[in-house]
Amino acid sequence: MHRAILLACFFLATTPVSAQTAFLNANILDPGTGEVTRGATLLVEDGLITGYGAEIAVPEAAVRVDLEGRWLVPGYIDAHAHIATVAGMRRALSSGVTTARSANTSAYQDVTLRQMVRERVLPGPEVMAAGSFVTPDPGDRILGDPRLAQLYRGINTEAELRQIVRVNIDRGVDWIKTRATERAGLPNTDPRKQVYTETQLRVVVDEAAKGGKSVLVHAHGDEGARAAVLAGARSVEHGTYLTDETLALMKERGTYLVPTYTIVQDLLQPGGDYDDPVLIIRAQHMLPNLERAIGAALAMGIPVVASTDTGYGPGSIARVGTEIANFARLGMTPLEALQSATTTAAELLGLEGRIARIAIGYEADLVVLGGNPLEDIRHVQDVLAVMSNGILAVNRLPFGR
Repeated sequence: MHRAILLACFFLATTPVSAQTAFLNANILDPGTGEVTRGATLLVEDGLITGYGAEIAVPEAAVRVDLEGRWLVPGYIDAHAHIATVAGMRRALSSGVTTARSANTSAYQDVTLRQMVRERVLPGPEVMAAGSFVTPDPGDRILGDPRLAQLYRGINTEAELRQIVRVNIDRGVDWIKTRATERAGLPNTDPRKQVYTETQLRVVVDEAAKGGKSVLVHAHGDEGARAAVLAGARSVEHGTYLTDETLALMKERGTYLVPTYTIVQDLLQPGGDYDDPVLIIRAQHMLPNLERAIGAALAMGIPVVASTDTGYGPGSIARVGTEIANFARLGMTPLEALQSATTTAAELLGLEGRIARIAIGYEADLVVLGGNPLEDIRHVQDVLAVMSNGILAVNRLPFGR
């Protein structure tokens, strides 16, 4: 098939958001209840789910999509992504992502991508933007706004921390992203090393709260993660070396864990987002520690949320579907694993009641799978169609027969 025709099949807005769409002969799984409705019809109008069930009258004007017994689940939420290009957004959408929380981009690309989707310039995931990273050595990350010019020298004092948070909020971000420890993905850093103190992180959380924003904190090392929890972070990202004591504090404070397991797994493998011998060696002790932390978090009842920590570049292999399957391998039930990318993630983002359920009045963010994910969770990795914001934007159903 000619490449242009193939792309048209994959990324064609076949139904405008105002149109009525009827999904026929669907097996519907609502992760909010775990309920399965077999052989059902689901109706979408004006971007919302308006009805579903085994005996639903289909309006004559509706666009009909026969799923032939395939499975319909809510679109996936990627709670930690770095989408900064239209191509990256399309790859995310193609993998089933209909909502993505940005964990910073270099120059507020996430804010613009969010607006492009909202204004129907192109179909894509709903983006929760984070703008510029609050980090001690920002480098070129501050180039997205001239008001940050002086911060090129470093972001460490209370005044500097408050300034970048205020600029981010003025630029219209939804979240504030900061760090408590160094990165894992650079060979000359140690991911356990703490870079911001609890006092500095409290400044970030306080300034964010003045603008009605929550804070996600990058933290591999336990000391940094504990400082983040005590400072009031909404979520700890990564959490590789979390101790039981810090996990217990997270449980007490209601802090979410976004472990980004699949991208840490990528450190161990050639190709993907990372390909460096130092990182391959590092991942050999990171992965067992992260697996232990995730298992302990699950045992304590700490909400664990799926993500990719990727920009969905052309070489990326990290996908939410892979994260879901990994979580099932690490101790979640198939339903819990699906919830980690739907209902649990929606609660983290404060979007429960609007997305991540198949229920009347919820947004029509939907993914079609070839088989039952409750029987084999790996079905979540084979996305046959995606509806985002009421637009059927990805349609591989002709190839899935």
